[in-house]
Amino acid sequence: MEGKLFLEIRTPDKEIFRGEIEQVILPGKDGLFGVLKNHAPLIATLQKGSVKIDAINVHNISSDTIGSDNEKNFNFEVEGGVVEVLNNHVTVLVG
Repeated sequence: MEGKLFLEIRTPDKEIFRGEIEQVILPGKDGLFGVLKNHAPLIATLQKGSVKIDAINVHNISSDTIGSDNEKNFNFEVEGGVVEVLNNHVTVLVG
């Protein structure tokens, strides 16, 4: 995955999304924020809102939970959670 931005969205029970992305926009506690390739390391809490994903290559998706505008733009509603960004890998954990 070197040189690429990779996103995983997980619940305790299952994987919701996994793939290579251009960017993700997340509902942080202090407002919306975006993550692009080479973002600084970060751990943040999420509030209720929409996660917006601009995908390049989707490896796994739970079609019953993620809506899609087309095959590259996805939306996922969260009630809250946490995000970690480290070495071009974004992990979103939701309840």
